[in-house]
Amino acid sequence: MKHTILILISVLYILLYLLLTPKVTGQSQPHVVLLFVDDWGWSDVGFRNDRFLTPHIDQLKRDGMEFTRAYIPTPTCSPSRASLLTGKEAIRLEMPRHIEQKNKDGTNDEKYNYWKTDPAQMPSINWLPLEEQTYAEVLKEQGYYNMFIGKWHLGHEPYYPIYQGFDAMFGTGNWGHPKSYYPDFFKDDLLEDYSDAYLTDVLTDKAVQFISDYDKDVPFMMSLWYYNVHSPHVGRKDLVEQFLEKGYSDKEATYAAMVASMDASVGRVRTALKDKGIDKNTVVLLISDQGGFFSNAPLSGGKIGGNTLGEGGARVPFLVYYPGVTTPGSVSDTPIQTIDVFPTLAEIASGNRYNSDDIQGVSLMPELKGKKLNSRDLFFYRSYEDQYAAILSGAWKLIKYRSGTYELFNVADDISEHTNQIGTGLPIEKTLKNKLKKWETRAVPTYE
Repeated sequence: MKHTILILISVLYILLYLLLTPKVTGQSQPHVVLLFVDDWGWSDVGFRNDRFLTPHIDQLKRDGMEFTRAYIPTPTCSPSRASLLTGKEAIRLEMPRHIEQKNKDGTNDEKYNYWKTDPAQMPSINWLPLEEQTYAEVLKEQGYYNMFIGKWHLGHEPYYPIYQGFDAMFGTGNWGHPKSYYPDFFKDDLLEDYSDAYLTDVLTDKAVQFISDYDKDVPFMMSLWYYNVHSPHVGRKDLVEQFLEKGYSDKEATYAAMVASMDASVGRVRTALKDKGIDKNTVVLLISDQGGFFSNAPLSGGKIGGNTLGEGGARVPFLVYYPGVTTPGSVSDTPIQTIDVFPTLAEIASGNRYNSDDIQGVSLMPELKGKKLNSRDLFFYRSYEDQYAAILSGAWKLIKYRSGTYELFNVADDISEHTNQIGTGLPIEKTLKNKLKKWETRAVPTYE
């Protein structure tokens, strides 16, 4: 009898151990959805500006964490994507500018392009080299299936996503932006089988279908990189009418409609996750690739106008929802950059910190868990015009021009960058100038 009781206790102990011990399987890892928007300004969202209607994005903010001081190292199309994918400052990839499509089919024969008005006449690479490691390749090593949907702008065939760690792709071609958001979408036959559909809806339909039909026994990582809200500015017709009826001008209604269609897409993707029963086991990130084309008030600067390294050009929306990890409605004011996405995803997938001297990004997991990252300096570089480099150190930002001038702002107290404090005798000026000079020596390629 005593022997039987001991056996039963042992069996119960084993059962309890199996039930309570986390399973080390692919499905114990969360799914990941990364939504990457083009030219969506920091201020172009309902919870900051009531001229925009973004109920689904507003809900994502309430559900997750907002990083209010998130930045792009090189705020422009291709470099922003390269940094997001690799965890590296784009200038270290020889990409200080966007990729230009020199041939009629959107391809490039030359490895580098030059910008006529660039004072430095610096070469900029026309594709992301295949030897660069992407977050898709890292997640694949952890058993993930990777789906890519939408805008790539990191090179033509053979530099497409499917050669950079993604298992499948949709709506991806050579172009950095569409010809129109209604058919014909592009200059070639990409997505030619549509007669009256809005491009953002086409991409979202595919994303929803992918989630709904997913039947593999491994977690997925879906990257939905929108063409919205990049020019040409063409809003979804029904949404444009709604904003016109509210008294918006034609231009305002068109752009507000483009933002609203992107917001609707965010809502549809999250609904698909819920309908699939995986919303509580899916990390959702929503980020923009640079500041907006129109006004970014109260921030100064933007996509155009020679001040892209201003807060309005380099600071972007950045929201993360990690069920069971992020505190609903939480906010982080720690300065971060999109290079931090790569090591964050790597840690989410593996459960371990990603350690590599090859990247400049750091994992955001401490912040997502409610702790603070160690303080660090963030650097910026682009090569189009006189303004070209910057350093952000805590509250202070120093912007450098090739003509030899500088600007110094306390962006914590002066978010609009109204008061240039260069030459006022602040010790931080010399410190940041020296740091930026040393960084340029390390990070910026030299050409003979």
